[in-house]
Amino acid sequence: MSRLVVVTGASGGIGRATALEFARRGDRVALIARGEAGLDAAAAQVRELGVSALAVPTDVADYEQVAAAVERIEDEMGPIDVWVNVAFTSVFARFDDIAPEEYRRATEVTYLGYVWGTKAVLPRMKQRNRGTIVHVGSALAYRGIPLQTAYCGAKHATQGFHEALRCELLHERSAVSVTMVQMPAVNTPQFSWVLNKLPEHAQPVAPIYQPEVAARAVVFAADHPRRREYWVGSSTVLTLMANAVVPGLLDRYLGRTGFSSQQTGEPSPDDPPVNLWKPADGSDGRDFGAHGAFDDRAHAGSAQQWVAHRYPQVAGAVAASVGGLAVWAMARRR
Repeated sequence: MSRLVVVTGASGGIGRATALEFARRGDRVALIARGEAGLDAAAAQVRELGVSALAVPTDVADYEQVAAAVERIEDEMGPIDVWVNVAFTSVFARFDDIAPEEYRRATEVTYLGYVWGTKAVLPRMKQRNRGTIVHVGSALAYRGIPLQTAYCGAKHATQGFHEALRCELLHERSAVSVTMVQMPAVNTPQFSWVLNKLPEHAQPVAPIYQPEVAARAVVFAADHPRRREYWVGSSTVLTLMANAVVPGLLDRYLGRTGFSSQQTGEPSPDDPPVNLWKPADGSDGRDFGAHGAFDDRAHAGSAQQWVAHRYPQVAGAVAASVGGLAVWAMARRR
């Protein structure tokens, strides 16, 4: 039976890829974002896959808009089964160079946007005693890096919000689930439309993955929401494990490498699109799509993800192999 899935930030990047991944499975999709050009194009792609789509222009930083979007979606499409929080914006800059109003806006979208989406849909899910909320996070929810204080702060806040909310739902013995997916560097349009105050064009820190890798992880998490969180990509696993053991060493390493590794070496454009205050597609009708400017460097798959999504089968195969080797060794001794 098809579900009704809502994806915020669905006009581009991970949100766009996630909406399409759900649609390929036959799920109906409601799409939320500010940029109507990208939003309408994403909805058209969903419909081309043979499922219903509803585009709802919404600024997730405004709770009243989010609440109105939830009401419209349920009025027109029925009860929401899965809600995916993806939308964000940020500033690439040293902390000293970010204006207070820029910091506030980035936080309101990237952190409070998740809170408002959850607050608007959760009471309806609780009343029905079913539903799933997926927060799209980042390795940066645990490990801060230079030049991204606004984003890292918001993702850390989201991580704390997620954990606290999950505890409350467990206390209530609610059948509503909340889970979080920690992402690696992903090839999305954010590096072309997030406000960049650096001298060079911003880039993700390698290894880079295509947004479809992230989308598959989100869909898997929605299918298996009782797990508290998922890590995507070997880089995320290694970063979070290292940060748990030697965070001070990572501080020094990132202090040396974190500035150059996040810049391409090419000058920043003179008049780039910026999505902090208004949609990047703006009045020119431009659709950025799911992919960013780094297709030639991005991985379309992840071995870590393949194993993580098949953990019981892999564990069983390993156990069987170890058991077989033990039997073989005992037989040789005889």
